[in-house]
Amino acid sequence: MKDFSSMSLFWLYKKTMTVGRPLIGAVLSRRVAQGKEDPARLDERCGIPSLPRPAGALMWVHVASVGEAQSMLPMVSLFLDQNPSAHVLITSVTRTAAELLAKRLPPRSFHQYLPVDRTKWVRRFLDHWKPDVVLWAESELWPVMVVELNKRHLPVALLNARMSPKSFRNWSRAKGMAEQILSSFTVILTQTEQDKNYYTALGGRSVVVTDNIKYCAEPLPCDAAELETLRQAIGGRPVWVYASTHAGEEELALDVHRQLEKSFPDLLSVIVPRHPERAAQLDSFFQENGASVDFRNQKPIPDSSTKLYVVDRLGELGLFYRLAQIACIGRSFSDDGGGGHNPLEAALLGCAVLHGPDIQNLQDIYDQMDRNGAAIPLAHKSDLPPALASLFSDLGRLATQRQKGYDFAQSKTHILKTIIEELEPVFLMAHLPVLKAEQK
Repeated sequence: MKDFSSMSLFWLYKKTMTVGRPLIGAVLSRRVAQGKEDPARLDERCGIPSLPRPAGALMWVHVASVGEAQSMLPMVSLFLDQNPSAHVLITSVTRTAAELLAKRLPPRSFHQYLPVDRTKWVRRFLDHWKPDVVLWAESELWPVMVVELNKRHLPVALLNARMSPKSFRNWSRAKGMAEQILSSFTVILTQTEQDKNYYTALGGRSVVVTDNIKYCAEPLPCDAAELETLRQAIGGRPVWVYASTHAGEEELALDVHRQLEKSFPDLLSVIVPRHPERAAQLDSFFQENGASVDFRNQKPIPDSSTKLYVVDRLGELGLFYRLAQIACIGRSFSDDGGGGHNPLEAALLGCAVLHGPDIQNLQDIYDQMDRNGAAIPLAHKSDLPPALASLFSDLGRLATQRQKGYDFAQSKTHILKTIIEELEPVFLMAHLPVLKAEQK
């Protein structure tokens, strides 16, 4: 297909977003009804701030989801430590990321929702916040926002950039518009060499491979006293956690537990749904299937009668990764097409990591872990029960597998230093001190 001019396509996109105001409003209302938007903060999606802009330098960090949010926190802390009078604005689209950040953001940092990509709303957002430097940690490129940043001559870095072959083919049909957007970034830091080739071919400049920023994430936090209480309650039981589950995976967890409890009668299966608001739906499912399940909000401390334990609270993976010996990573067996969540969080906390075949969102991380024996890939749902049984039956092998995962995750800690070095021109353009990679 012949490439359209960037001006024509961009004009058409802006016009569509402008006249589509009623449709956008309807979409936002539906998302509120689905629990995907915070009704008390819906104005933020229209570029209306709910907080004043603090005085002094402001770094704006935009993240795609919980994983990127967690990964960017070390950099946020470094920036604040090295710039005592500065502040950090972090934006996201997802409500889950907002709730996680509310618990973990350091002082002098705060969260707002990213406005929908309409010119009026984007300009209102930028006019209020006036960021000095922008770190964009999402591969979803919102044309109006990116071009408006460029018009204001702001230094902007695209971090953790990735592009699927399908997306590259689509953007290649609109190469002029792609170049207009990508040339707005001061630097582009990609996950893989293939990503670098795609972004360069579409007009990106200063494109560098730095690996995945999810390697930068520090171990997930937890409350030490609560951890000790749960350890006392669980004792020496074999424990596995199915982390960040999506539709279809709770059914798999139930099936797995029923198969394994024949050989491991004191087995504790912990299910941590990606979206805790599904708790009522899950309760109905387990009741319909005659399963005895305890929910964390109703039973904060499991006892010897607890066999299946659903953690219907947000931000507690750090706690349960420390309690479990094995973790199966969610959305790698799900009914929604999969994609896989971050396996490094489990590996960093000493879990043996298992995953299904649907891992395309973090393919490179999983491939590296699998090649290094740091994770165990499973081709089919039916492979999960025997894989768990094999590990629980051979404690020596289980210990070795846990160590391999931990060693792999630790070997990637240099990634933060690499990313910070590549961001040097961005901070120089902003007339801000260049970050130093020493961590607290």
